[in-house]
Amino acid sequence: MRAMTRTLLAACLALSTSAVSAGVDIQQWVASTGARVAFVETHALPIVDIQVDFAAGSAYAPAAKSGLAGLTASLLDAGTRQRDENALADRFADLGARFGAGAETDRASVTLRTLSNATERVAAIDLLAEVIQQPAYPQAVFERERARAIAGLKEAQTQPGYLVERAFGEAVYGDHPYGRTTSEASLNGLTRDDVVAFHRQHYTAAAAHVSIVGDLSRAEAEAIAVRLTEGLAKGGAPAALPAPPLRERAVVRVAHPAAQSHVLIGMPGLTRDDPDYYALVAGNYVLGGGGFVSRLMKEVREKRGYAYSVYSYFEPQRVAGPFRIGLQTRGQQADDAIAVVRDTLQQFIAEGPTQEELDAAKGNIVNGFGLRLDSNAKLLGYVGVIGFYGLPADWLEQYPRAVSELTVEQVRDAFQRRVLPEHLVTVIVGGEGDTTAAASGAAPAR
Repeated sequence: MRAMTRTLLAACLALSTSAVSAGVDIQQWVASTGARVAFVETHALPIVDIQVDFAAGSAYAPAAKSGLAGLTASLLDAGTRQRDENALADRFADLGARFGAGAETDRASVTLRTLSNATERVAAIDLLAEVIQQPAYPQAVFERERARAIAGLKEAQTQPGYLVERAFGEAVYGDHPYGRTTSEASLNGLTRDDVVAFHRQHYTAAAAHVSIVGDLSRAEAEAIAVRLTEGLAKGGAPAALPAPPLRERAVVRVAHPAAQSHVLIGMPGLTRDDPDYYALVAGNYVLGGGGFVSRLMKEVREKRGYAYSVYSYFEPQRVAGPFRIGLQTRGQQADDAIAVVRDTLQQFIAEGPTQEELDAAKGNIVNGFGLRLDSNAKLLGYVGVIGFYGLPADWLEQYPRAVSELTVEQVRDAFQRRVLPEHLVTVIVGGEGDTTAAASGAAPAR
């Protein structure tokens, strides 16, 4: 029976891999402007989705100017040399186009969804080019949005969920660019000139990757990539980010009156092109990424009732992004819950998954992979990641195949080399509001 089950699983994995590999053809090239381009031609819908990524995330802002990357991206549609913010919004609406912009750690992204017929498409592309290449950053709008960002930060600083994320980043990464956090002081110190200079330095053709998915030809995609980047400074390759140092094991406690303790445990983990990527992602499904079937959920919630939810995941970045385990639990039982998490993790590192657990993880990851690509928008996200981080064009084919070929020994070896208990940082925020005595007989938090 076990042999038959594995045979069926192997067949399902093979079929899923074939379906993915047959469905996505990513064409890549370098435009005449120097921008890198990736294109997927699909005529299922009369829609074109575009994403332009720049090496202009928070990691590229100066240390004393945290918040600059996000403000620069969010103000792109605040006005251009030809139109104010209201005129821009009205024009996008008239064209039936949807614009978006934002910044994360490594990159700033600008997105557009437009109809594929020539009249609306060309007009929407021209408008997007205007926004990317000619932002005016009006002083009055800059001051308004900076004030809004400060108000939002003040509100966030009252929330334990925000505080634990901020303290975790600082504790794991220290002075590394990934550990920098936005403060009221850094936002107050920003000027319009800072925003203009950051855009000029980082929104360049050489630092741009253009992803295009939709109902158009290769020649039309080539023209779009040039149109969107021809008015940018050529620029050069973005500066390399340093590898983050490993911190010594530590526990950081942040006072907060919340009854629940918010807990994060982790360390630097994965790069986007990491050779251990597949083994760590599949192993993490067994450890804490698989919801109710994960070991952490069984040990922390089901057996002991310490938390309603507990999870773990790797967040790959240009350099090692964090591995983290997270949960919320009553303050009185936080230390006990953390002890269970550490014991469960230690056992998993030592032994790895069972064959049955790994087979189940493979089945879930591979058989569900197609659902990650079932819309233009989802596919665009993957195409953007592949292009921006320089992954192989057949990465979507490699992923299910590589996962399906993993062994227990490979997963165990990867975790033993990469998840190191002596370097795990634990951050605990809140719990002071839980005044229930441990001996009160109250039911555990669920």
